[in-house]
Amino acid sequence: MLKLLRPAVTRVLTPLGRALARMGISPNVITVLGTLGVTAGALVCYPRGQLFLGSVVITFFVLADLLDGVLARMLGNGSTFGAFLDSTLDRVGDAAVFSGLIFWFVSTGERVLAAVALFCLVAGAVVSYVKARAEGLGLSCDVGLAERSERLVVVLVAAGLGGLGVPYILPAGLWLLAAASAFTAGQRIMHVYRQTVPT
Repeated sequence: MLKLLRPAVTRVLTPLGRALARMGISPNVITVLGTLGVTAGALVCYPRGQLFLGSVVITFFVLADLLDGVLARMLGNGSTFGAFLDSTLDRVGDAAVFSGLIFWFVSTGERVLAAVALFCLVAGAVVSYVKARAEGLGLSCDVGLAERSERLVVVLVAAGLGGLGVPYILPAGLWLLAAASAFTAGQRIMHVYRQTVPT
């Protein structure tokens, strides 16, 4: 779904990318700063119960995930290391988001939701790992109901609206995300299975 929106977002970010390119700023710097911003927003705001503010801060810095790619294309210096760094720091950002929510749930005594958030964190890591491992073996694995961008949208919207006082939205979002992540992991495993096991 969000792949359809990526070209429009890229067009919006292009002028900023041009400005950064003129300043000689490396795409890797943008990647690192984006991750630091996401991590700070999640681990500072969420444990304090500032769910809406945290979601706004995280969303702002998540845009760096697109901006670094725009900048790399403009500078013509996209690299294997840049792609590796981007994927690696994506995992760090995801861990920070769910860890911040887990801290909040534990502090408020909502241990079931803390467990669901932990499941979402682990399942999301498995979804990403399955794809990375499959592609490392030369297989295709570009399938799945809930890819990283969709997972982020669900958790950030649910947390943000929950912070504004919308009832039940955060628990519902987390349970939905847990189910979608587990389903996506299964989808990808079966996709790899069909490519590797003769029928």
